[in-house]
Amino acid sequence: MVQFLPISQDDLNKRGWDQLDIILISGDAYVDHPAWASALLGRFLESYGYRVGIIAQPDWKSTEDFRKLGVPRLFFGLSSGNLDSMVSHYTADKKKRREDVYSPAGKAGYRPDRALTVYSNRIREAFPGSAIIIGGIEASLRRLAHYDYWSHSVRRSILLDSRADLLVYGMGEYILLEIARRMREGQSCQEIKDVPGTAYIDYTSPANALNLPSFEEVKNNKESFSRMTAQLYAHTSPYSSPPLVQPHGNRLVIVNAPAIPLDTEKLDAIYQLPFLRSYHPTYEKAGGIPALTAVQFSLLTHRGCFGGCHFCSIGLHQGKFIQSRSVASIVQEAQSLLSHPDFKGVIPDLGGPSANMYGLSGRNWEQCRQCQKKSCLFPRVCKNLDTDHSPSVELWSKMRQIPGIKHIRVASGVRYDLVLEDSGGKYLDELCRYHVGGQLKVAPEHIAPTVTKLMGKPGGNKYKEFLQQFQTINHKLGKKQYLIPYFISAHPGCGLKETVELAEFVRDHLQYYPEQVQNFTPTPMTISTSMYYTGLNPLNHRPLYLPNSSWERKAQRALLQHRHPDNHSLALEALTKCGRSDLIGSSPKALIKSTAHRSAGPLQAKKKPPRNKKK
Repeated sequence: MVQFLPISQDDLNKRGWDQLDIILISGDAYVDHPAWASALLGRFLESYGYRVGIIAQPDWKSTEDFRKLGVPRLFFGLSSGNLDSMVSHYTADKKKRREDVYSPAGKAGYRPDRALTVYSNRIREAFPGSAIIIGGIEASLRRLAHYDYWSHSVRRSILLDSRADLLVYGMGEYILLEIARRMREGQSCQEIKDVPGTAYIDYTSPANALNLPSFEEVKNNKESFSRMTAQLYAHTSPYSSPPLVQPHGNRLVIVNAPAIPLDTEKLDAIYQLPFLRSYHPTYEKAGGIPALTAVQFSLLTHRGCFGGCHFCSIGLHQGKFIQSRSVASIVQEAQSLLSHPDFKGVIPDLGGPSANMYGLSGRNWEQCRQCQKKSCLFPRVCKNLDTDHSPSVELWSKMRQIPGIKHIRVASGVRYDLVLEDSGGKYLDELCRYHVGGQLKVAPEHIAPTVTKLMGKPGGNKYKEFLQQFQTINHKLGKKQYLIPYFISAHPGCGLKETVELAEFVRDHLQYYPEQVQNFTPTPMTISTSMYYTGLNPLNHRPLYLPNSSWERKAQRALLQHRHPDNHSLALEALTKCGRSDLIGSSPKALIKSTAHRSAGPLQAKKKPPRNKKK
């Protein structure tokens, strides 16, 4: 019988264990589901015979919670959770969030800011000399000197602030397994310096390393910071990149090349592990873990993304090479859902970072191994990329044949410009026919050419082409289905003029008024964040416009959501300021009704006539 991984001394006693091999500490509540890193890593290491325990959301104000499972025989493995703790805690405008869906009942306050650093230093206090390995998205994106939006400063590698022994970046199952194997055979954590996908601190540089500008240099010189970003993105290939070395004072932060992408067999082995797909019973009284609801019966088909969007961290974390599971493995996981007491026959999402990249790769693999480009789609689709979407179509066909599965949705979003390149020709029709539950998420982000170029995204013409195909197919199928677009405002290089251009595009071409608008949030190590901090495009070192003022960030968002009454005044001010008063008034093209016309405008909700009550 499958049990939850141990979380208390009582659990250890029931198993007859006097000591654990590995203790995983997470900023998330413990949910035994493959979408939770602590569960995924714990189950994987457990399958190789290691005794693994979890300390979820420890109280960081003392060392008491960190001591409750004792000291592990091998190492502590730390993660802030599925999200960066700062992104989890603060909005794009640096306002404190009131909710945390990865915590009991969705309440905030169960994890600290900069969770990895806090957790690691508490362990150093509780167990001096113990081995500490940090990982997850918070570690991945802070492995080198980086710009920190929340303190508006350049911070050094998180390895130094956390005082950890090793940093694992990317998806870490097999990396941790190799580290655990070596430590079990007697090697100390500090001696492990050659495992791909890891970073460490040393005083001497390895052979053939690439030297980056030092922390002190990038902190004091924005041009050096921009150059560092360019060097990083030019050396992310797991097959041909050298170790990266960055001096921090008299010490060196050394980042080994990324881990080699997993083959299908290795990826299948991870997702065939026994998961309970439920939160630990200790959270029942508190109201459960809200994040589980949306993904409890979702299935991951692949890892990685070759889109290379400049504001996105997926490529830095998971890599650009697509690692796909076999159809048999995904079907087997779907069949296992049928025995779950809460399963109602609906798979709410079957996909990955971009759902339609499943099974795709380059035609000439050797050419891919040598390629250092960050994107296979921008500025144009690579000629070496096989864009036949048949793997997805074949997977869907097999999944629909499973007795007991009523509906399968693709909700994780598709890369629409890639759909337009589908050489198989069946993807969009099959998607609309069977797997869109009325709405399909897409992410054009913007349409102004100057902005989309800086984002690494296709422009408005591609989106209009996709929209036309989507509408045509749904009309043929007799379905009323809609695209739900996501947009980013206040991205580097985007001014009021470009925002108005997007607002007019929304007015003229979209089926839905955009509720999904996000002010750009600079997250560590992305190209867009480098632009935000330096005012330079690291790909060509040209200066660009920065919409950094609080007023403009709010104004851009107000323009895109101008129908909301709360945004009327700010949108009116923005249109006036950028010389677009022609969009104020009563004309059909107007975005904002002037004060004189407001009573007749769309901002005023129509009152329903009173109902006649029956006597």
